Amino acid sequence: MQRRHLVIIAGAGWLGRAHALSENDAAAGIRTALERGALAAVGLLGKDNGFLGDERVRIALPDKLEEVARLLRAAGQGKRVDDLVTSMNRAAERAVPLAKGMLVDAARKITLKDALGIVKGSSTSVTEYFSGKTREPLHGKFLPIVTDAMQKVSLAARYNSFASRAATFGLLKKEDANLQQYITGKALDGLFLMIGEEEKKIRADPVKTGSRILQAVFGR
Repeated sequence: MQRRHLVIIAGAGWLGRAHALSENDAAAGIRTALERGALAAVGLLGKDNGFLGDERVRIALPDKLEEVARLLRAAGQGKRVDDLVTSMNRAAERAVPLAKGMLVDAARKITLKDALGIVKGSSTSVTEYFSGKTREPLHGKFLPIVTDAMQKVSLAARYNSFASRAATFGLLKKEDANLQQYITGKALDGLFLMIGEEEKKIRADPVKTGSRILQAVFGR
């Protein structure tokens, strides 16, 4: 049987010449890119200071509560505020490794239609694919880990009490009114941001990956 071929035309600034690839090869290249990007992101974030030590993903208190934090600092409770922020980021660092299996599974189950859409898509199409397939179920996996971690922080309960009242008066977004939910959302934001960073690296320099198929799909 004659193999069908996909011609990937140069465009969007990331392909420098046309490549003729079988559809299966194109899909394999995308699966490889997905898996590499996901594993690299999990490896970067799922360790001590993965979140806390990286300003791109470091989880801070919601903006509306920064004023409260300043008042607490002025009252001599700065260490408690710092401990809370540290605990928030440590909780995210504990949760992220749980994403590994689900992200790899999503990468390996990619359909040909999805793969072709990623090849022709924007510079963040890999990240968008992962977010669409895994964000909601990962939220369910992360939340119990984050909740368990924050139960050990006394200021977290005070935050939730204050935030709940603030949300009632429209002073805080509903999704920010529960610390565990807020941290979980930010942990996922950071994970997908870092997957996006890894995607950009692969697109910018596929030769550096050492993968023939990635060079063929994303090569200049």
